[in-house]
Amino acid sequence: MLNRFLILLIFLAPIAAQSQNPAKPLSQLQQEFINLRFGMFIHYNIPTYMDQDWPDPDASPAMFNPTKLDCNQWAKAAKSAGMSYGCLTTKHHSGFCIWDTKTTDYSVMNSPLKRDVVKEYAESFRANGLKVMLYYSILDTHHKLRPGHIEKKHVDMVKAQLTELLTKYGEISALIIDGWDAPWSRISYDDVPFEEIYTLVKTLQPNCLLMDLNAAKYPKEALYYTDIKSYEQGAGQHISKETNQLPALSCLPINSAWFWKKSFPTSPVKNPVDLVNNNLVPFNQAYCNFILNVAPNRDGLIDDNALKALEQMGNTWKKGTVPKLGKMDAPIISSNVAKHQSTNSSWSEDMDIMDFANDDSFTTSWKSNKEVKNPWFEIDFDQDKSFNMITIAQGGNAVIKKYRVEYFGNGTWKSIQTITGPEKIKTLRFDRVWGGKVRILIDEFTAPPALAEVGVYNERR
Repeated sequence: MLNRFLILLIFLAPIAAQSQNPAKPLSQLQQEFINLRFGMFIHYNIPTYMDQDWPDPDASPAMFNPTKLDCNQWAKAAKSAGMSYGCLTTKHHSGFCIWDTKTTDYSVMNSPLKRDVVKEYAESFRANGLKVMLYYSILDTHHKLRPGHIEKKHVDMVKAQLTELLTKYGEISALIIDGWDAPWSRISYDDVPFEEIYTLVKTLQPNCLLMDLNAAKYPKEALYYTDIKSYEQGAGQHISKETNQLPALSCLPINSAWFWKKSFPTSPVKNPVDLVNNNLVPFNQAYCNFILNVAPNRDGLIDDNALKALEQMGNTWKKGTVPKLGKMDAPIISSNVAKHQSTNSSWSEDMDIMDFANDDSFTTSWKSNKEVKNPWFEIDFDQDKSFNMITIAQGGNAVIKKYRVEYFGNGTWKSIQTITGPEKIKTLRFDRVWGGKVRILIDEFTAPPALAEVGVYNERR
């Protein structure tokens, strides 16, 4: 059934894309997202009924049985706080879908509720003048979409489910992806190809931002695999209010956890005045949108203590102006063909050898020995590859002031670009070339230079 469904979706996708508003420049969409300032994260799914954020992946759909579900109450609570949008967990890590999906029987339609929660949420929030965003987990333990077990059928399921979500519920302003390229999910952007998913989303809804909750791994100076940089405060990810220059999102639950717990109605929520003064206001001045999670209970309603706190936030918050984003590079969305390829370099500093510059970790670096006057670093591919983009992420505290990037093709070294300036992350985009090697020749630096990661990509254009 899934294969036939995919064929239908492929046929309908161009029609769905044509029905959307004309595509806006990504920079405009990013600014519009920052202008939204404040939204409601809504963690509501089968974990709500198990008192755990990560429930049994084989939990029965019969557990999902709200008796008073009212998405309009959620929307009015968001408006009372001054929020401008919502974002609902359509599918969390255990794979239960809370919309009318044709891809699996593990859904709300086989629960006692038998109602499309995503549809009711989208309609209620739009009716209250709020924008609609969706959350979707790539990690799916029910359907065995987990490390070491990923097959083509899993990727097909992801594409089919996202196609449903982006064609059945009107304009979706943003899609927040989770459970992908995280230390705890261990599903890489190659296992489930990021560029394919990103392209599908933009084909179906050109004005839908795609955000992956990946801030912990990648440097704060560039948009790696996301349109918006995200920071999950509970995971120790904190935006720099003083130095951030990228469009960002910071998320936090108003309670002690993301999904509803039995203790929530009688436990204090976070101080609403502190949330405004220490999060919302300063984040908005740092190009950062604040999304506050409010977890509906097992009846499908937001608890009274959270409702009161949201209303107090709305009464406290005085909206100020939002700064304008500066010019930035387009997001990096392609697979890094240089990852774990053979490397070579001039003399390294002790154990900081060349392999650390393409080990898919920004916490390690190749570092040149201090005696080397003209350091160089090289990636040797196992065969000639086509590529049209290179990223250079400097490591350590040294500043590389001038360097040259070259590739080896048809028996000779050829120049790509000479770079002057101390940018921590440099993205080079150029016409596609074929080569078996890439090297960086470093001419000027303030101290022994270091490279945290050098990436090479064959970007779709």
